[in-house]
Amino acid sequence: MTTIAVTGASGFCGSHVAATAAARGADVLCVGRRPGPVGRHVPWDATREDPDLSGADLVVHCAAAVGDPVPGSPAEAILQAVNVDGTARLLRAAGGRPVVWVSSASVYAPGPGRTRITEDHPVRGHLNAYGRTKAAGEALALAAGAVVLRPRAVYGPGDPHLVPRLLSRVRRGLLMLPGPSVRLSLTAVENLADACLTAAGWPPGAYNIADPVPYERDDAIRTVLRAHDTRARIGHLPLPLARAAATAAQSLARPRPHAEPALTRYAVDQLAHSVVLDVSRAQAQGWRAERTLADYRGGSTRLAPSRTR
Repeated sequence: MTTIAVTGASGFCGSHVAATAAARGADVLCVGRRPGPVGRHVPWDATREDPDLSGADLVVHCAAAVGDPVPGSPAEAILQAVNVDGTARLLRAAGGRPVVWVSSASVYAPGPGRTRITEDHPVRGHLNAYGRTKAAGEALALAAGAVVLRPRAVYGPGDPHLVPRLLSRVRRGLLMLPGPSVRLSLTAVENLADACLTAAGWPPGAYNIADPVPYERDDAIRTVLRAHDTRARIGHLPLPLARAAATAAQSLARPRPHAEPALTRYAVDQLAHSVVLDVSRAQAQGWRAERTLADYRGGSTRLAPSRTR
């Protein structure tokens, strides 16, 4: 029986990877601060020590600190400690075992020109510490010969980040979005979990992971709202005004270093520009995404109890 160590298995993505691995007959080690949904718990604080990966045949690294904090805040230091320093500890402990490292499409350079992003798109110019630290962490993983997966906007059962944030922005039946609708890639967590467990034999390198086809932003958001029985119409904020609002919100949040701004330049960039991932490199390895937003059923959005998964 294959033994798979899943870091961050108590979080959103990691819990799905761990559960899927167990359902496929693997012995699962849930490596992290809290137990995962299946298997045996191996305690690990990514900010302090190397994990114990004894007995693991494969390591899937999902542990990450996420968020869009105020620049210079304590939360930025946590992102560095987990996403970069924690990666170095994980790779050291892996000791030559195959590693699948879950990154993010947030590593790609922002702005226009992302209507068909391949893995060769520039990795630079990040608008927040999350993108910057994920890029630094994956650089370590790539240098160590890992398979690096780059999903975008992961959604699904137990999502504690994306959908709750979206629903919280509805005001009096209105959801304001920056600029007109654009085409966006999204990644069902089930598709990501499947990729994590099939990628161990792929050649080392980076691979985009997304649903089979991109979505029209406004249509996708209406689908999510309906799945959560939320009645709201979508309004469009002119892009210059949205950018100005994000700058103001980030400035107002500076005196409160432990709180995230209500709106950020990163959020505006992610919603206002077309971001479509080319997944042909993963498909060339035989991978196919099976789930789409049409399969999304809403339900509870809270599984991971913190912002570190």
